[in-house]
Amino acid sequence: MTEQRPQAPTALQSLGAMWLYTLLRFGIFFLIWGLLWLARVPGLLAAILAVILSVPLSFVLLNRQRQKMASNLEQRMEARKAKTHDLDQKLSGEDG
Repeated sequence: MTEQRPQAPTALQSLGAMWLYTLLRFGIFFLIWGLLWLARVPGLLAAILAVILSVPLSFVLLNRQRQKMASNLEQRMEARKAKTHDLDQKLSGEDG
């Protein structure tokens, strides 16, 4: 009897989680850059400050999305390892 494994996220789901996280990070950067621009901070300085401020903010604010993205990747890797293990067993004749 074969062991039933939970379904791993599809490649599209993993890519969707990755793109959402990326867009949210860019959103935080542009929000901070826009606020600094409104405060009349010069362009390049505003961009540098926006990068410096957006990194820790996105680390805190996007924790849930980052965890979801990491979980999707981990589940896909585990499913791939299990498939490889099953195939190795079948090829070696230990399917029994």
